[in-house]
Amino acid sequence: MLELIGIKKDYKVGNDVVSALKGIDLKFRSSEFVSILGPSGCGKTTTLNIIGGLDQYSEGDLQIDGISTKNYEDRDWDAYRNHSIGFVFQSYNLIPQQTVLQNVEVALTLSGVSKSECRKRAKKALEDVGLGDQLNKRPSEMSGGQMQRVAIARALVNDPDIILADEPTGALDTKTSVQVMDILKEVAKDRLVIMVTHNPELAEQYSTRIIRMLDGKIVDDSKPLTEKEIQMEEVRAQTIQEEKKSGKQKKPSLSWGSSFSLSLRNLITKRSRTALTSFAGSIGIIGIALIYAVSEGFTNYINTIEKETLSTYPLTIEETNTDLTEIMRTFIDVSSEETTHGDDDDTVYQKSSIYEIVQAMYGGEESENDLKSFKAYLEEEMSDDESELSEAFSGIQYSYNLDMLVYTKNTDGDIQVSDTMKLMQELLAENMNMDISSSSMSSNSMMSSITSSFILWEEMLSGQDGELISPMLEDQYDVVYGSWPTSYDEIVLVLDKNNELDDMTLYALGLESKDSVNKIVSAAINQTGLPEKTDEESWTYEEICDMDFRVILNSDCYSYDETTGLYHNLQDSDAGLEYLYNNGITLKVSGIIKPNEDATATMLSGSIGYTSALTEYVIDNSSESDVVQAQLDDPNTDVTTGLPFLSSSENITDDEKETEFRNYLDELEDSEKIEMYTQMMATPTDEELDQMVSDAMSGITREDMESTMMQVLMEQMEMSESDVTSYLKSMSDDNITALYTSAVEEQVLAQYAAQVQASLTEMSSEELLASLEASLDTYTTEQFAKFYDEIIEFSDSTYEDNLTAMGYIDLDTPSAINLYASSFENKDVIEDTIADYNADKDEIDQIQYTDYVGLMMSSITTIINIVTYVLIGFVAISLIVSCIMIAVITLISVQERTKEIGILRALGASKRNVSNMFNVETVLIGLASGILGVVIVYLLCIPLNAIIHSLTGIGALSASLPIVIAIILVIISFVLTLISGLIPSRSAAKKDPVVALRTE
Repeated sequence: MLELIGIKKDYKVGNDVVSALKGIDLKFRSSEFVSILGPSGCGKTTTLNIIGGLDQYSEGDLQIDGISTKNYEDRDWDAYRNHSIGFVFQSYNLIPQQTVLQNVEVALTLSGVSKSECRKRAKKALEDVGLGDQLNKRPSEMSGGQMQRVAIARALVNDPDIILADEPTGALDTKTSVQVMDILKEVAKDRLVIMVTHNPELAEQYSTRIIRMLDGKIVDDSKPLTEKEIQMEEVRAQTIQEEKKSGKQKKPSLSWGSSFSLSLRNLITKRSRTALTSFAGSIGIIGIALIYAVSEGFTNYINTIEKETLSTYPLTIEETNTDLTEIMRTFIDVSSEETTHGDDDDTVYQKSSIYEIVQAMYGGEESENDLKSFKAYLEEEMSDDESELSEAFSGIQYSYNLDMLVYTKNTDGDIQVSDTMKLMQELLAENMNMDISSSSMSSNSMMSSITSSFILWEEMLSGQDGELISPMLEDQYDVVYGSWPTSYDEIVLVLDKNNELDDMTLYALGLESKDSVNKIVSAAINQTGLPEKTDEESWTYEEICDMDFRVILNSDCYSYDETTGLYHNLQDSDAGLEYLYNNGITLKVSGIIKPNEDATATMLSGSIGYTSALTEYVIDNSSESDVVQAQLDDPNTDVTTGLPFLSSSENITDDEKETEFRNYLDELEDSEKIEMYTQMMATPTDEELDQMVSDAMSGITREDMESTMMQVLMEQMEMSESDVTSYLKSMSDDNITALYTSAVEEQVLAQYAAQVQASLTEMSSEELLASLEASLDTYTTEQFAKFYDEIIEFSDSTYEDNLTAMGYIDLDTPSAINLYASSFENKDVIEDTIADYNADKDEIDQIQYTDYVGLMMSSITTIINIVTYVLIGFVAISLIVSCIMIAVITLISVQERTKEIGILRALGASKRNVSNMFNVETVLIGLASGILGVVIVYLLCIPLNAIIHSLTGIGALSASLPIVIAIILVIISFVLTLISGLIPSRSAAKKDPVVALRTE
């Protein structure tokens, strides 16, 4: 039973209070047709709205089946309207963008009815009102009577207890009004129908009860409830209460799918505005995405340059490390050093630079690196799955002090070494008498830079998983013919981008004759210009790949001579070289490569690339040879000369020299001992030598010195007598005395040795050996040290150099390690690893390395990122403006859909449902804006890249938007529009449903 007890409703208008209802007391039967009549403004509609839960009373109580509604919250009223009330409005209040069927389904959707059941019941309701054939029409395509019947179907579809009709025939003609009233009369047979109308005739004709109102009060009730009816209604209410207690009533809620459907249909209805809004909202996304795409293109290009640069200039760790950083810093400091003199001073001052520069070049710090230990440390770190090191490397290359002996036959059929450096030494020696192999020349920085360009054979970087070729090489070079090496005896020829090889390389490959090269060198020396060639020389790929190269194992060069008991080098004779060549390892050119067009830097500087497998093959096979074993068995003697090795210690004491000399003497044959004794006897002590020189200089005047030196200098210097005389006259007394004394000392030593040898020739071998033994106890330690320094003939080589020349190398002890970082960031990881290794080492055991890239350049990625972020910051302003615009448009949409809000609230939708509906709308716009912006950017990248390629000429520089960034931008658009829609959606939720329903 529905009961109104003392219901009052007051409205505050300014400072005044208007009473719309002034104490309404009414009881309604569970099924009757009640008409409420009265003039406009008497409170009829207000009473109807309070009964329907759309408006709240100020005082009194509304009881539903005996339950008071004083403590009802918003969700209770929503459930009440959805489950118990069906509204039929004068203006129909259908949602225009939905079909007839969808309008009826909305009420069921709020009740949580399944989609199939919802569709079934909505169709049944429409068929009951005679609209079974109008399901897919929109309200704008129907007549007023049809729309009102749709409203009745919507009111009935949820099987409510009460139907509230507010002037249901007010906008209909007489015929249609009768049809509508007939439907309502039929409905009233099993439920309560309350109709507000101005038409007393219709009320009298169809209603079972008429209530008249005036000025907010009930002035007449044609059929109030009797006591018996009240008791019956109370019993019925009690039964309903018990049923409600036994089962929980579900709160109405508009699903996200329904919210999405309502919002999507609204956006489609206003498709032009939606499209413009989405495009306007996408402008910020387009700006950010374009900036990021261009930035990503530059970053990718820079990363490529960095990677290729790092492949050319790896972190290099050598056995002996020179601090190049300090040298460069010295040059910079010398040029930038500031000194303060007087402001008005017009004097030129001297600035010191020679000392600092020379000291930096020749006095720079050198350190020894324990590469064996560090190699083991690297391999241990690389095997650790949790270490970042494996990802930081694009490759690791171990170098060894191996002189790869490669020979080929030139155009004349002669065997020649395939080594540009050695061939250049020969050319300079022949044509300019210049020996660039000498230590004085090789130490010269200019010559070092020149000779470094003569690299012909170069080991290629291998992959990390046992691959012969690193993927980095395969990215930098294109194979123009053949293939990459697949075994140790295969090599590749490296061309430049123009398919060219320099003439020195062609000479070393045996493709250019020595005669033509000599002509080129001669022309350069004589400044006569290059000799003319009738035709430009060229070779086919097939001819290049048919070339034959032979690698001679270092150990194979040494042959044992049973007569001398020594090993001699077969390379020293033409026959020996021919033998070695014919038995050498044949290398075949498997392919020809050239730099990729997009490569900005390349790893290889040589013209022939071989694999690490060849290096390992040569080392492994050389290490097992006889000559290597013989040298290992006798570490004190050079097995190629029979001479002893000079002690490697620079600070050997006189006592140690005496011991070394005695040991050396003991190992000699008798004949060799006699020869050694003769040299010992011919070596005077320092005191004896000084005395003999003093005696010879006694009584000698300057004139005597000039006369004696005149003849000596004329013979040695081939100068005229007048020039020598002038030169001697210009010398000081001290200088000419020193020069004369040196000449006298040489003469005295020669005379002394001749006298000793003459006296010893009269003695027999036995006497000489006996004298030797007797004299050993008479010599002092200083004399033995002098014998060690002046008499013993040492090998020009060292034990270590001999083993290296023979090809004996420990693969665990490289001479250099090149660490190739995959990026500048990962270069820092590698440097941190080296720092970790050094952390627990003494200073002398710490690894020192050369960072060529760090010396030459630093990464500009950070700068580009900063510029990118600044530009994105500026463009983000447009994104914020777009969000504000979307918020404004959503607010306009709220105003446009105010009546829809009222309809949904009347059907039981909660404030949250309404808010969600508009949130979904903004989200849809945000998603559309984000996706549209990203798609536009992907399309714009096509002409943009064409412009970039045209302006820069760099094919590898292309703007690109990563898919991850695109998704993130769409999400950003989604989130920002969701935030921007919060205020409009809250505004929609707060709208008064009564006011909203009155909005046109």
